[in-house]
Amino acid sequence: MKQVLNRIYSPLLAVLWNLLLVYFVYQIARLEYYVENRDYLSYTWDIFQGGLLFDTSAILYTNALYVVMMLFPLHWKENKIYHKVCQWLFVVVNSITFAINLADSVYFRYTMRRTTTTVFEEFSNEGNLGSIIGTEFLNHWYLVLLFALVVFLLWRCYVEPSINSHSLKWWRYDVACLLSLLLFAPFCVAGMRGGFTTAVRPITISNANQYASRPVDAALALNTPFALIRSIGKNVFVVPHYFSDEKALASMYTPIHTPNDSAAVVKKNVVVLIVESFGREYIGALNKDLEGGKYKGYTPYVDALIGKSTTFQYSFCNGRKSIDGMPSVLSSIPMFVEPFILTPSSMNDYTGLAGILEQEGYETAFFHGAQNGSMGFQAFAQKTGFKHYFGRTEYEAAKGTDDFDGTWAIWDEPFLQYYAEEMGKMKQPFMTAVFTASSHHPFVIPEQYKQQFPEGKLEIQKCIRYTDMAIGKFFETASKQPWFENTIFVLTSDHTNMSDHDYYQTDLGGFCSPIIIYEPSHPEGQVIDKIAQHIDILPTVLGMLGYQKPYFGFGIDLLNTPSEDTWAINYLSGIYQYVRNGYVLQFDGRKTKGIYSLSDSLMQQNLIHQPSVVSHQSQMERELKAIIQQYMERMTQNRLMP
Repeated sequence: MKQVLNRIYSPLLAVLWNLLLVYFVYQIARLEYYVENRDYLSYTWDIFQGGLLFDTSAILYTNALYVVMMLFPLHWKENKIYHKVCQWLFVVVNSITFAINLADSVYFRYTMRRTTTTVFEEFSNEGNLGSIIGTEFLNHWYLVLLFALVVFLLWRCYVEPSINSHSLKWWRYDVACLLSLLLFAPFCVAGMRGGFTTAVRPITISNANQYASRPVDAALALNTPFALIRSIGKNVFVVPHYFSDEKALASMYTPIHTPNDSAAVVKKNVVVLIVESFGREYIGALNKDLEGGKYKGYTPYVDALIGKSTTFQYSFCNGRKSIDGMPSVLSSIPMFVEPFILTPSSMNDYTGLAGILEQEGYETAFFHGAQNGSMGFQAFAQKTGFKHYFGRTEYEAAKGTDDFDGTWAIWDEPFLQYYAEEMGKMKQPFMTAVFTASSHHPFVIPEQYKQQFPEGKLEIQKCIRYTDMAIGKFFETASKQPWFENTIFVLTSDHTNMSDHDYYQTDLGGFCSPIIIYEPSHPEGQVIDKIAQHIDILPTVLGMLGYQKPYFGFGIDLLNTPSEDTWAINYLSGIYQYVRNGYVLQFDGRKTKGIYSLSDSLMQQNLIHQPSVVSHQSQMERELKAIIQQYMERMTQNRLMP
């Protein structure tokens, strides 16, 4: 039996052993990375665990060809020459990845981050790289010796299948190899992505923040081959040179805010509700003119809340994905070209509302009822200053019940109740945020509510009704808490979703999100004739608190900015949309493609050739160019702090 198993499964066992050998090499590289930079880094158990996740992805990407060559079901390949080719491929590929890790350990102290593909553009015009590399070889001779030793071990410890093709029953061998390959394939894909479940997106560089107590330590959880692979094609931030003079650029637009230090400091709690797919279209109170004034919407509880809150005539999200919502709402960083947290710039130094207020003595916590680590939210929350994280794991540990929706997260109703209860345990002042999940595809609601919230025109509408009810119950519970009256609530959506009205299906209408600011101590309902956007939330809240220190944010303080100076921006399929002074400008980075009046709700009349808008177009172009250039420069130069 042992002899039969050896002959049938020898290729698979050899692959598993050799990949295990690569894991060992990656751990050597990580340990060397730490030793080389021990003055900057901390090596913890969390770093080790996170490192295994990123190592798995890199190892499977770089060894995919080797695995296929070893397991491909052709018995005639079982000969000495073929396996010597496989061995050379294995050793060369993994020697290169090890060398890349070693080289990056030296470069780290200059960048304080793992190297990405941007390094090739950064040094593309340098002619002295040869001498620099030669000097570093001499200065780090011990790394050359370590490299040689590891390559030697890779070669000597490599296991080659011991099958003799002349003694094979080829059909048994081919079937066994085919089954091995088919079984290995899904594990390979899952390893590359970072997990099996539907809640897991392919892991990216920013996910390393989940395992690091400090942003700088995220580099130790990562490995350089992974950072390079994940940033291929992601070098999306190209700096334009619209303004050659820095002062002229800053005078037109700057994301650095210098508040009036005469403002009174108010130590109120801050609670931000980011509601999945809760677009403005679904809210009756914000659509009083829709359907000839007969539109009721799907949100009676939020409608009642709006009657006591501040809202805005025009309000927009800055992206169309959940991963766009968090940076925009909590860090005042919009989505340009690609989601910010999926780019190498997510490893820059930056903070958010939580980090700013934590420095002022606030206790901070982020709540998301999905699997911990889902969507990269936990990593982003930790990166931006949230000291506590409450996900599905914490919920189920506390409640001991199964309120999981079967796909994504804990149902909104119980999770928002948990949210309210946990805030009652926090020391004031506190800043918290919650990201809901029930109004998400596949658009299901708890069984007990299917009669109460029947199907509407769109499958999401019953979910909106359910989530609205959950929000209503949340505020009912919160209103009984001692911290309620001393709190600023902000309610918005992460992005918009399905639509059944023409206006919300336009280029601009697809970005219409509610921005609702509710202060129980001042329950005065008002709709302000201003343009608002997600990135304005951070500056506006800090203004309400009388925050007096300089801070970074691409948005503006809505409550302390004149109506004519409010604006919004978003990015759609290569086009920047800039809303200001009653117009929507569409700009492709080089020239204006269209300009529409805000009163033209269906965007049917392009005014680009109309003499009456020439001056507006020219001014809006200059303002938009300044915003874009500031964004791109600061992203590529790591200048996201005041």
